[in-house]
Amino acid sequence: MKMRLLLTLAGFVISLALPSFAQQTVDPQIAEQIRELATKFDEAFNKNDAVAVAALYMENGVNAFHTTSYGRQKIEKSFAHDFQRWQPKNHILKINRLDAVGKDVRAIGRWSQTHVSDINRAPMYEEGYFTWIIVREGDYWKIRRSTFSEKSDPFSTSDG
Repeated sequence: MKMRLLLTLAGFVISLALPSFAQQTVDPQIAEQIRELATKFDEAFNKNDAVAVAALYMENGVNAFHTTSYGRQKIEKSFAHDFQRWQPKNHILKINRLDAVGKDVRAIGRWSQTHVSDINRAPMYEEGYFTWIIVREGDYWKIRRSTFSEKSDPFSTSDG
C-alpha cells in the first residue's frame, strides 16, 4: 500500500516537471518574428479591421475572449461584433515570455486598450493577460489558439 502511494506521488511530481523540461528558449530570430506578429495584431485591431485580425489566425484557429470562436470565419465575425460594439483603440500587446514547445511557440503577456462603454458611451480603459499558441504555416507564423482575460477599471481612462 505504501509503495503504491509512493509510486503514485512520484508519478504526479514527474508529470508536473515534464512540461517545464519540454519548454525551450525561443531562437532570437523567431522571437522577433513573433513580436512582428503582435505588432500586426495591434495595427489591425486599432483599425478595427476584423478581416486583418482573423487573417493572423490559422484556418482552424481558436480565440477565447468573451466567447470561444472556432475557425477563422467565426473569429472574424466575433472581432467584427466587438469592433462595432465598442470601437476599441490604443490596443497594445506586450509579450512578456516566449517558450518553444516542440515546433510551436507559446507567447504570454499583457494587453491594454481603450474603448467606448456599452452603458454610457464614455471612454473606458481595459487591460488583461493573453496567451497565444503560435505555429509556423508556410513562411508565416499564425495563431492557433488565443485566450484573453480582462481586468477592467471603469473609473480610469488612462494607463494609471
